[in-house]
Amino acid sequence: MKEDGAYEFDWQAWRREVRRDRIDTREALDAKDRAARNQRIDDWLRAGFGALGGLCIGFCWPFRGEPDARFAVRRWRAVGSDAALPVVVAPRTPLVFRHWWPGAPMEAGVYDIPYPVDTPERIPQAALVPVVGFDPEGYRLGYGGGYFDRTLAAMETKPISVGLGHEVARLETIHPQPHDIPFDYMVTETGIAARIDGQLHELTPEETDTHVRRLIAERGFVAAE
Repeated sequence: MKEDGAYEFDWQAWRREVRRDRIDTREALDAKDRAARNQRIDDWLRAGFGALGGLCIGFCWPFRGEPDARFAVRRWRAVGSDAALPVVVAPRTPLVFRHWWPGAPMEAGVYDIPYPVDTPERIPQAALVPVVGFDPEGYRLGYGGGYFDRTLAAMETKPISVGLGHEVARLETIHPQPHDIPFDYMVTETGIAARIDGQLHELTPEETDTHVRRLIAERGFVAAE
């Protein structure tokens, strides 16, 4: 309680409660419904983000009903992209991304999520990251470990960051804190939104392609030959 008698907002407790609720809601989706939503997300990625082909793509192995980015990654790999999965090295430290390909040696890590073992490190130029929640400013609610925020903050050049989630993840706000880093894009089953002037704005696939190409140029990324 503050000196004037008002209570300070406990954003951490709020996030814990909302996180549980959003994960439970996501996992409660009917399997066929979830598959259909995931297919629409993949369709939006196919339609709007082809320009990422040839860049190094970081992504996450699907967990607890998250959208599955592996189909999109397979397409980008077919046109020259490297793919990389995150590895938790130690608590409260940035993630390390390691090269992944079908058949790469894998072990179960935190939450039993698979990660590549002793493959070369990679620095993603684009990152597809699942969201537990997201808000109109492009801020992401994750699992509470802060790993992706630390990782993005530690990178010399921010990768093109694409949050993936179902519409059930949409929130009025996540009550962003100074350490939170907004994402460039959010993709749900209903469409694509880009962060422009501090707010998410819905874009068509054609508009997204133009916007992605501009970010690639601004950040100096060059696709592999």
